[in-house]
Amino acid sequence: MTTSSAPPAATPFSISLFLADGRPDGLRIVKKSNWTGMGLVCSRAQYPTVRARPEFGGAAVYVLVGPGSGSMPRVYVGEAEVLRKRLDQHQAGKDFWSRFVAFTSRDGDMNKAHVRYLEARLLHLAQFAKRAELDNGTAPAAGALSEAETADMESFLQDMRLTFPVLEVTAFQPPPTASPPGAVDQPALGVTGGLLLGGPATSARGADTPEGFLVMAGSTARAVPVPSMPERLESIRTALTHQGIPQARDGALVLVQDYLFDSPSSAAGVFLGRSANGRTEWKTADGTTLKQLQEDSVPPDEPVDG
Repeated sequence: MTTSSAPPAATPFSISLFLADGRPDGLRIVKKSNWTGMGLVCSRAQYPTVRARPEFGGAAVYVLVGPGSGSMPRVYVGEAEVLRKRLDQHQAGKDFWSRFVAFTSRDGDMNKAHVRYLEARLLHLAQFAKRAELDNGTAPAAGALSEAETADMESFLQDMRLTFPVLEVTAFQPPPTASPPGAVDQPALGVTGGLLLGGPATSARGADTPEGFLVMAGSTARAVPVPSMPERLESIRTALTHQGIPQARDGALVLVQDYLFDSPSSAAGVFLGRSANGRTEWKTADGTTLKQLQEDSVPPDEPVDG
């Protein structure tokens, strides 16, 4: 089984959402251009009204999504030979989840080994990304597939990973490639600037990316926040520490892997241990703020004739 965690290449594609019961919060059937897969997205409350549909009668890999104990969502990754039967069990037996996202094949050619392989790969990706609390107790072994089947499932997985963020599921998205070490004053491909953050016991390097604000491994955060630190920032710090993403070393918290925050301000606040405006706290080596970089990225208004 391949262990690649690199994100799929960014190429244009289209996605269609069919509201099967005419409700924006009901069952959505998701299809992507040039893909034999199909996504099913539904709230737990609406599941009993749609469970009899034929889309729930085949093999699928699925993700249950709900609130976590801190700032991260909680997810459970599973597979089923008959999706309806497994979701029926979770409807009765699992408490935390509020919606599910499932993927199956439009032509019905997926089997138990295929979805078991996809389940194992998704768990590997979630463990690597550390962007959600995993409800799974153990990671199952992948199904035994032929070389051709493995290639087919890896291709299927790439399309799933492109679709997940559109459905507001980021648990399987690792940080994007950012500036190489030492290039803090040069913009990296797909990011805004190589940015620095400094303060008491704080030295961090980051970049503004389309997926969120990326802070680089090796950045150090203030170990003890100020008493007035907002509860939301404290919750993020607690959740990250529980995941082992920053670790205590020599009186500071050291980030041991690249990590994506939802905003520059969240990243700055977590590292500085206080409220912070990330657009003014993150700066290039010459002191230019992220705010100024963003403003300079938009050309001035052109004069209007007449």
